[in-house]
Amino acid sequence: MIVIIDYKMGNLGSILNMLKKVGSPGIISSDPSTIGQADKLILPGVGAFDNGMKNLNELGLIPVLAGKVLEERTPVLGICLGMQLMTKSSDEGKLPGLGWIDAATVRFRHDPSTLFKVPHMGWNTVNVRKDSVLFENMFPKPRFYFVHSYHAECRDAADVLTTTHYGYDFVSAFQRSNIMGVQYHPEKSHKFGMQLLRNFAERS
Repeated sequence: MIVIIDYKMGNLGSILNMLKKVGSPGIISSDPSTIGQADKLILPGVGAFDNGMKNLNELGLIPVLAGKVLEERTPVLGICLGMQLMTKSSDEGKLPGLGWIDAATVRFRHDPSTLFKVPHMGWNTVNVRKDSVLFENMFPKPRFYFVHSYHAECRDAADVLTTTHYGYDFVSAFQRSNIMGVQYHPEKSHKFGMQLLRNFAERS
């Protein structure tokens, strides 16, 4: 059972619909007991870092998520803000993140005079830096849809899964064992996103 975490911060329906399209229906829940029974977890998110952490805390989800991810080693996929919340901190807020990955979330460092506007919005290619189940049987030259002003900086290069160029190369996905995060939106990325979510559902 794949549980999509509902902490009032994401476009949950789009993810659920994409899972159905790849033949792996999930459920949306903020109930700790339901989350505790999950075989896999998806932590989505759209919005501000501190609001996300505040909502997770107020819903009492942080302990059950930590138990599932860190102790039971349940596969988890963070999407956009969900990925950022897995890091230790963010330039966007003051609250600590979940800290599952040794990384910080930082704002794009573009000079205002350049052509690189923030937020980074639209389709962009990703460069796969290591083997991962998420990219098995992936279509050539994978492209995904982005909408974000912040990105992760991993302190351990071994955690970097994909990079993307937007003025400079930034970490657009990371993975450490069962913990996976993507800055892009697979639920909005057509065949590329469908394959990534299929891989997460069937192979991770």
